[in-house]
Amino acid sequence: MNFESGHSDMVHDAQLDYYGRRLATCSSDRTIKVFDIVGDQHTHLADLRGHEGPVWQVSWAHPKFGSLIASCSFDHKIIIWKENADKQWVQAYTSPPSLHSASINSLCWAPHELGLHLAAASSDGTVSTLTYQADGSWLANKMPGSHAIGATAVSWAPSVAPGSLVSGKAPEGCVKRLVSSGCDNTVRVWHFSEASLSWREERPLTGHTDWVRDVAWAPSLGLPKNTIASAGQDGQVFAWNETSAGEWERVLIHDFKTPVWRVSWSTTGSILAVSDSSNAVTLWKETIDGVWQQVSHS
Repeated sequence: MNFESGHSDMVHDAQLDYYGRRLATCSSDRTIKVFDIVGDQHTHLADLRGHEGPVWQVSWAHPKFGSLIASCSFDHKIIIWKENADKQWVQAYTSPPSLHSASINSLCWAPHELGLHLAAASSDGTVSTLTYQADGSWLANKMPGSHAIGATAVSWAPSVAPGSLVSGKAPEGCVKRLVSSGCDNTVRVWHFSEASLSWREERPLTGHTDWVRDVAWAPSLGLPKNTIASAGQDGQVFAWNETSAGEWERVLIHDFKTPVWRVSWSTTGSILAVSDSSNAVTLWKETIDGVWQQVSHS
């Protein structure tokens, strides 16, 4: 499906909501647009204005929390937009200037089982999380010095532990982990310590030879596997598989020989979409013997 977005400048992101019925887009024209999607038809619903710079990413929260969209921008701000009962979109939250001191490049809502949590990555080198409180406020938590030069992307781990679906043991509770990427050519895995109420780095994952542009933690659906995909300015896309000992094994999915911008998993975590600087989007799937093969190209 192709249609004219109505943005007056480059479009940087487009995200469907949980049901695939509404689409949010964002652009260098500093606006966010919301559309209703039915089959091949689209209807423009709203323009959201509030950012003072290019808007890099948008993300829909799970519908159990209502209609919420988070956006991040070159203006150092995160804005959380809420649709009210009159179908009007309002700014429910704007991050304070103290949260980040440079462009906020990426954001991602946590799995809904964890509650209303949002993570963000900034060019100031830090990753932050925002947690919704019972009194209606948002609690900020930062991981200082996460990535030298700047952080480019962030992604939450599935809330269920790997193997919980096929294990005979009772679930041990939700898992609160995330992964970030940065201009230090590194992918970093983090976990939240309930004892200290702070984020701790588990380990850096190295292998890229240039900026890591994007990172995505695959949905596991309770299967005995933890996989992260990373995309680099060096043209390489890696799959990182966590072993039972907690180590991460790196597998080269493909060397595109051109910078790779984004990676995104299917809902089941079985297919990886990759977009690169040649304006190509390819789909990749792992075979039973662990080899990644291309299954589609557009």
